[in-house]
Amino acid sequence: MQTCEIAYFSAEFGLDESLPIYSGGLGILAGDHIKAAADLNIALTGVGIFYGNGYFQQRIDESGAQQHLYPAVDPEASVYPVRLVEDDDGRPLLVEVPLGGRKVRAKAWAVRLGSVSLYLLSTDVEANDEADRRLTDTLYPGDHDIRISQEMLLGIGGTRLLAALGIRPDVWHMNEGHCAFLTLERIRMLSAEGMPFETALEAVKASTVFTTHTPVPAGHDVFSLEQMDRYFGDYYWQLGTDRERILSLGRADGAFNMTRLACSTSSKVNGVSKLHGDVTRELFRRWMPHIPKPDIPVDSVTNGIHIGTWLAPGMKELFDRYLPSGWTARTADPEAWQAVRHIPQQELWQAHLQAKANLIAAFGLPLDASGEGPLIIGFARRFATYKRALLIFSDPDRLARLLGDERRPVCLVFAGKAHPADGPGQELIRAIARLSREERFKGRVHLIENYAMDRAKKLVQGVDVWLNTPTKPMEASGTSGQKAALNGVINCSVLDGWWVEGYNGRNGWAIESAAEADAELQSIRDSEALYRLLEEEIVPLYYKRGDRKIPMEWVHVMKESICSLAPVFNTHRMLDEYRRRVYEPASARGIRFAADGFEVASRVAAFKQFIRSEWAGVEVRKVELLADNSSRIGLNKSAFRAEIGLGAIWHKDVRVEAVGSDGRQGIWKAKLEPVQQLAKGVYIYEGSSPDGSIDLWKANVNVRVTPVSPDFANEFEMELSAWG
Repeated sequence: MQTCEIAYFSAEFGLDESLPIYSGGLGILAGDHIKAAADLNIALTGVGIFYGNGYFQQRIDESGAQQHLYPAVDPEASVYPVRLVEDDDGRPLLVEVPLGGRKVRAKAWAVRLGSVSLYLLSTDVEANDEADRRLTDTLYPGDHDIRISQEMLLGIGGTRLLAALGIRPDVWHMNEGHCAFLTLERIRMLSAEGMPFETALEAVKASTVFTTHTPVPAGHDVFSLEQMDRYFGDYYWQLGTDRERILSLGRADGAFNMTRLACSTSSKVNGVSKLHGDVTRELFRRWMPHIPKPDIPVDSVTNGIHIGTWLAPGMKELFDRYLPSGWTARTADPEAWQAVRHIPQQELWQAHLQAKANLIAAFGLPLDASGEGPLIIGFARRFATYKRALLIFSDPDRLARLLGDERRPVCLVFAGKAHPADGPGQELIRAIARLSREERFKGRVHLIENYAMDRAKKLVQGVDVWLNTPTKPMEASGTSGQKAALNGVINCSVLDGWWVEGYNGRNGWAIESAAEADAELQSIRDSEALYRLLEEEIVPLYYKRGDRKIPMEWVHVMKESICSLAPVFNTHRMLDEYRRRVYEPASARGIRFAADGFEVASRVAAFKQFIRSEWAGVEVRKVELLADNSSRIGLNKSAFRAEIGLGAIWHKDVRVEAVGSDGRQGIWKAKLEPVQQLAKGVYIYEGSSPDGSIDLWKANVNVRVTPVSPDFANEFEMELSAWG
């Protein structure tokens, strides 16, 4: 990788259960991200918050109610060395953050992982009053004033901390919108040097990238404009512009949306799977109504998992013997993983049974007559309603017959937390607790409390099947199934998130769900598909044993799962993709925009201001379809002509194109060229269809005008289009 320093901001980091400053998938992904950066010797600095009481520890009482415990987090108990950051005089290094007219001081803890340093801010400082000392106690508090305070501490305080440490990142990566206030602080720092706001915005945007992780509304923080005024009233003026311009960066639906702010201030936006990229484009259309969904500037980098963290010890020992020497440095190389196919069936099965035995012993699960335990199906993830934990209970009698077959016993293991403010999620836990006590499900349905990384490892390594039943397309990516696949655990999942890319028909089972307008109908169809798979394919295959009591065909699927999924869905591949497609382009762009006294940033800012001021004068006045021989530019395909009024805008600063759909091939585009100037600022454009087989007389076609510049990060950076 070319030398560049990356700052990676995230509200949570899941490094290890001994440092419980994460709630679930987002934090564990962030932890895996920085571990992979350390493996690959990438110069990356993580910035987060040290939550004094962490995310809650879960206890489930006799009624199935979730209890929330908040013991203090001891940094010295972490398996990773944690030290307090000190200044040159040996005192705690403090940064000040403005919060609603007062200044709050924050110290920082540092965690070192090879080439990577992770800095975690805390307001538990003696100089703060008691209320402010408690601001960083818990992760994702329900109180919106504490939430906005934490996000200001993360974004503004984190940026000031890096400056105090002399760290000058080339790329700023925002992992979800919680940290997006960092862009305002970077603008403020440039404005303090005399740079105009619009130039500072372009300079910051050039080197900033944003990863969004969820299509679920609760995952996108929104603050009222009144709340923004209370907390930023003495901060607005420091950015070199007025309140309205700042609020415009995040304004959406009458409030201030942190995801919108992140998009407005980033040169690159990505989702975390190909399907999630498409879902995000649909989600963002409400902000860009004049741009068709396929053109919304959102890319995707599919998540992966850190193999060193999630691989069972027995499996690692087996891979060390059979995979090529140095395979751990080649985890993104499919050829290295093909050696798994040559591992003797008996040895792979025994390694799995060892992990399964560890799981059974850890949680007191039942053994069957053979001593290896029944077929164990695991469902472990955050208890949110869209994940549909109860889908498998849609027909309790049918499920009871399946689980209670003494010749082919099956058991279900559930684990997960619901957010303290998520009543429906907590009700799911109560329902599973009640079901597990029913006579027909006793010993067959188990609920494990206090789901955390240590328990997650046991589960993804030791169950036989990993079940995932979200409402499609609500699963952005999901990485627990990737961890399971690495360990030879076979996935059975709705074709959502990463599984759409991973499933090949031979490496697991797909619940063939189609997103339906009627959620109830979708659930009925999905549960029926799940029961059919369990009854006709999964359970029979697991219990299809040969003379050596090994399910040979099952082990064959295990091998296919590992070989096809492990080399693709790991963080080494993911980091390499971020390096090539995100970090290096953003670094180069940031350097270019800052060169020669920020000349490019200033030019782009001036250009955008001019375009915005004149855009109301852009008009597509008339669109005509042409016969083959009617065009001035000698077209021999179906063609069309448009009269375009550009006002004061130069014709080379716009792109004019026909955009159409024939209902079969999605959106197509055809560039139009100016062939005649009718008057000042008024032009005739002509062009042809991209495919001679398209019947323009039947297709849905329109003409649009879009501002363009070679300095733009994408074709629709200004989110402006004028249509006929």
